[in-house]
Amino acid sequence: MDKAKLWTKDFVIGTSINFLLMMNYYLLVVIMTVYAIEVFEASPGGAGLASSIFVIGALVSRLFCGMLIEQIGRRKMLLCGAALNVFMTLLYFEVTDIVPLLFIRFIHGVSYGVAATAVATIVSDLVPVDRRGEGIGYYMLSITLASAIGPFLAMYLLQHGSFSLVFAICTGLAILCCLQVMLLRVPVIKLSAEDVSAMKKIRLENFIEIKAVPISIVCSMVYFCYSGVLAFLSPYAKEINLTGAASFFFIVYSAAIFFSRPFTGRLFDRKGENVAIYPALLIFIFGLVLISQAHHGVTLMFSAVLLGFGVGVVQSCGMAIAVKVTPQHRLGLANSTFYMFLDAGVGFGPVVLGMFIPFSGYRGMYMDMVVVVLICTFIYYLLHGKKCSRERKHAAKAAECLS
Repeated sequence: MDKAKLWTKDFVIGTSINFLLMMNYYLLVVIMTVYAIEVFEASPGGAGLASSIFVIGALVSRLFCGMLIEQIGRRKMLLCGAALNVFMTLLYFEVTDIVPLLFIRFIHGVSYGVAATAVATIVSDLVPVDRRGEGIGYYMLSITLASAIGPFLAMYLLQHGSFSLVFAICTGLAILCCLQVMLLRVPVIKLSAEDVSAMKKIRLENFIEIKAVPISIVCSMVYFCYSGVLAFLSPYAKEINLTGAASFFFIVYSAAIFFSRPFTGRLFDRKGENVAIYPALLIFIFGLVLISQAHHGVTLMFSAVLLGFGVGVVQSCGMAIAVKVTPQHRLGLANSTFYMFLDAGVGFGPVVLGMFIPFSGYRGMYMDMVVVVLICTFIYYLLHGKKCSRERKHAAKAAECLS
């Protein structure tokens, strides 16, 4: 039987929109602390806030847009987020003080959260059900490419250009993103009067998708551990005299994600989520062990491969699971819930992990994370893996009876 078509025009446009949103984010987040310090003489704490307040804005918007997206309409929500993204990017040219900069960063984060949640919801619905793991894996590659190209381009422009040039490029990306939104055809979801009435009520299930919470917790724990690599790789590499190798770490990491996602997505669709998730968590553990014991550049690079594979598979398969267990009219809530948990893991991770470094050192911190991922694996088994295994056994028995 022929597979349902995945690479439709709208799937490609939706993936491209997400890539442009993420490029805008990565280009600005890399330069923002330096910009705040050099231009406005901000303190290190103020400069750090100028960078991180964007994520706070995104978290706030995700909390509400998941509930509102089906009421307002997915296309309208995406257009509003993309248009606000253009406007807020233009305001960087006019900012004259650190306080207005913080306000701009916060509202820009809100626009990003709205647009990113809307486009993820639209693409999730465009992907054929029997190719969901593969399709979402390809969609998530837009984040991987942006995370590799964005920081590299930002650092290059800082060395050879100016802050204004970065803002100009980000404005161009935001405008291109907005134009692509206008070309995107969005399937119309008709809600019953009962569904609309239920979603207007102020209650917990209208802010988060309860069915998506279990896998979101698992992915948040993985990202909590990965945040220790993001935040502390530079000082750790300096301590162990591997700064040269560390400069290539995230390029190798991104390459590992890029090459792993297509085949793991197909594995997810054919064999089920457990066959993809359990090995990914185990490989992530090996990556943490390697990075904690790195004494040579080759070891550090190999750890980047393993960590990239582990994080990439868990993230894309985790999102596919969140979509799989959620009714179609609540996909917006599922996506906002999933990304809220991921943002929380990345946001709070460095703060918590930083408290342990004075006692355990960087190597000890990475080994401690091995314990966290082992606990995470057990939690996955309890919250989803056991149920998934049982369902596949029942499906296999039913297929035998029919044959």
